Amino acid sequence: MAKAVQKQALGRGLSALLKDPANDIKSVNDKNADKVVGNIIELDIDTIEINPFQPRTNFNEESLQELATSIKELGVIQPITVRKLDFNKYQLISGERRLRASKLIGLTTIPSYIRIANDNESLVMALVENIQRHDLDPIEIALSYQRLIDEIQLTQEQMSERVGKKRSTITNYLRLLKLDPIIQTGIRDGFISMGHGRAIINIDNQDVQADIYQKIVSQNLSVRDTEALVKNYQDGLKPKAKTTKSASSFTIADDQKKAITNFFGAKVEVKVAVNGKGKISIPFHSEEDFNRIIKLINS
Repeated sequence: MAKAVQKQALGRGLSALLKDPANDIKSVNDKNADKVVGNIIELDIDTIEINPFQPRTNFNEESLQELATSIKELGVIQPITVRKLDFNKYQLISGERRLRASKLIGLTTIPSYIRIANDNESLVMALVENIQRHDLDPIEIALSYQRLIDEIQLTQEQMSERVGKKRSTITNYLRLLKLDPIIQTGIRDGFISMGHGRAIINIDNQDVQADIYQKIVSQNLSVRDTEALVKNYQDGLKPKAKTTKSASSFTIADDQKKAITNFFGAKVEVKVAVNGKGKISIPFHSEEDFNRIIKLINS
């Protein structure tokens, strides 16, 4: 929690820096520009305009209200991205649903990544440097990777070369962003590890994800315990194989069984397997009875 408060305070401090007209930052070469690029800053919502070239125009009201409720409870987990247009004036690049939902619940500020015109390479450098830090939680790292994809159009292969990480490692981080927001918050706050998150992400249903998350926290489950829990759930979804008795290659008629029984003078049991092989069982009640059957066979 202290970590989150520290980040929020830092964002507000940088926000004040951006409101200094005498030192307005217009390019990556300006004073304090390095403090802006690659950092999360609390911006006044009314200074952000919607991108007129945003291709998405239809927003589901119910979904937007659900996001607003989530933000009210957990805060804005993933900052929006804006481009600095002029002094204290910004244009939204990504995160319109988050911005709209924040307005719905009356927020006056929102955590934002700020970009300056023609600052792509500086942004890449700042993000790569940020990823190398040791105090970042897995969700922060995942968000940095996602920004490199969304804003700089880097492929995972290119990111792998830039940050010196295996492509599979980058993929594992990015998959965490598909987790329920509550679980993402749990990872950020240290209630569960990235290993727990990687196990949970194998379940598509977010309600089930949330149930397993609660069990992990309440029962202090290990990553291995969590993997077993997920496997049991997945096994339960698999259709059970139907066990049907296959017909044998041929059947023994009742009169045939009766003929064998009459011949040996005993209730003979006849069984036939699917492959056509079978077995005849002849009961006897004494040594004398056994010898009688032997004579019948040899006659």
